[in-house]
Amino acid sequence: MPQVNQVTRFGLVNSYLVREDDGLTLIDTMLPRSGSRLLAAAEELGAPIVRIALTHAHGDHVGSLDELKGALPDAEVITSVREARLLAKDMSLDPGEPADKLRGGYPGAETNPDRTVEAGERIASLEVVAAPGHTPGHIALVDSRDGTVYCGDVFSSVGGLATSAKIHPAFPLALFTWHRPTDLESARALRALDPARLAPGHGKVVDAPSEAMERAIARAE
Repeated sequence: MPQVNQVTRFGLVNSYLVREDDGLTLIDTMLPRSGSRLLAAAEELGAPIVRIALTHAHGDHVGSLDELKGALPDAEVITSVREARLLAKDMSLDPGEPADKLRGGYPGAETNPDRTVEAGERIASLEVVAAPGHTPGHIALVDSRDGTVYCGDVFSSVGGLATSAKIHPAFPLALFTWHRPTDLESARALRALDPARLAPGHGKVVDAPSEAMERAIARAE
């Protein structure tokens, strides 16, 4: 069973290194100037980072992408089809998308994705799950080997598990959410997966999170 390898800055902003047969998948790249920390964590695990998967294009998740791609030119960079546009700083909305403001920082990157994915596709052992709302193309990643859901910013666990669909005083992530009703639907969809553990972009990994996810969803309804 794979181990959840969390790398964090300030105890608030997370990346994850997921072991695969060919090396490591890095989920998100944290804030700028996090590259050395992530490379050191991979070295401690004794395996190379062979791919970088991005849950969404906010600056605290893509901040070290260019730095890492410079150090790891052969690493495959992957994000959703929709989020790739935001990574390129295309802030236009699609017809039919809610016309709410895109909140949070979208710094973009010089690095272009090597591959884009949609729901149901796989990134090595990880299944892509559509989880829009916090951003239009937000995705979550599910490791069916151990039941871990890497949820990006659909939930956070800073000050207790909460969705990003409603302001949580301990960590008001919802201030940076694009469309809260869509985000809440994504939270319900991830809860329906009945994960063994929830690995959020902010806060600690939560084991057996289903009841806490239900409470968080209820507070946001």
